[in-house]
Amino acid sequence: MKFILRIAVNAVALYAAVAIVPGISPQNPDPVSYIWLALIFGLVNALVKPLVNILACGVILLSLGLATLFINTGLFYLASWIGAQFGFGLNIEGFWAAFLGALVVSVISFVLNIFLPDERGRRRKKDD
Repeated sequence: MKFILRIAVNAVALYAAVAIVPGISPQNPDPVSYIWLALIFGLVNALVKPLVNILACGVILLSLGLATLFINTGLFYLASWIGAQFGFGLNIEGFWAAFLGALVVSVISFVLNIFLPDERGRRRKKDD
């Protein structure tokens, strides 16, 4: 159930990025395509992001975390490109559109995830 909620949060965040950021448009405006793209986005963040963060940890530390914004932009591009191979990616017009899109997705995902139930918190309450 938690996995489905995370995919739904990513889908809403991606839809918001398309709606808010000029220069980002969907290849396929069908709502199901946002769900598929959210699945790809989640997989990219789960599999690729940790590796990139490990490889770039020195740069992240030197930039006081600012480099993570550029890493997120690259991962946003990557998820969009992978989705485009299946016909439901995003058309991104330039670096700044991708940068703002990744920022919007990050902020909206963060805010929506605050309202999702935390499994660890439930376990602690049951143990008490």
